[in-house]
Amino acid sequence: MTQFLRRVLDGFYPPACIACGVPVDKPDALCGSCWAETPFVPPHACPGCALPVPQAGCSGCDACASAPPPWERAAAVLLYQGVARALVLRLKHADRDDLARPLGLWLWRAARPHLQPGMIVAPVPLHRTRLARRRYNQSALLAAVLARHAGLEHVPDLLWRTRRTRVQDGMSREERARNLDGAIALDPRFAGLVAGRPVLIVDDVLTTGATLRACAEACRQAGSGPVVVAALARVAPALPRLSDRL
Repeated sequence: MTQFLRRVLDGFYPPACIACGVPVDKPDALCGSCWAETPFVPPHACPGCALPVPQAGCSGCDACASAPPPWERAAAVLLYQGVARALVLRLKHADRDDLARPLGLWLWRAARPHLQPGMIVAPVPLHRTRLARRRYNQSALLAAVLARHAGLEHVPDLLWRTRRTRVQDGMSREERARNLDGAIALDPRFAGLVAGRPVLIVDDVLTTGATLRACAEACRQAGSGPVVVAALARVAPALPRLSDRL
């Protein structure tokens, strides 16, 4: 969109906060109140799973040290709480595909240190029946925006669901792993394209990492280069209150 057209549209439709709708100075932005209430992943996060770690300089969390994930690095923008959770749910379930533009830009900035020349950008896939009902894959929208800003190749159909899996809300880590066992594969059409090339896999929410693990393993089994994962939001365990530690 040209600057002139943007100014014309802003004249008819003044920019509004993407979270609460109050007027703001520029498009695709948060107002001051929503910005203050949006929990971002801190700079000192585990490079393996993007969970916040106690202090800068930590090499990672204990879980990743004991069971390293099948990817090189993980990045996330938001903690899945409050305003951040509301934004993710609107993108995912409320037909707010317009949110992919600003949120994808945030995701690109978070993933930028881990991007490599020649990297393929691919979303976590939806099963065709779920895609037909939802009408779009929110992870593919985010991946497209990220790839455009990064100047990388976006392959939205790189991965596919071999079968429909149960919704994973409320499942344990072990249940999620069993639910996804053998459920994601690399499309054979792209076997030659992915061979030896680094891959960035994009998802909307990283919870236990089971879905991204299945995607990364499918890429590596097909002969890809290093895999990096990027999620818009990271589910983090609640921190204990001060009174609970006294």
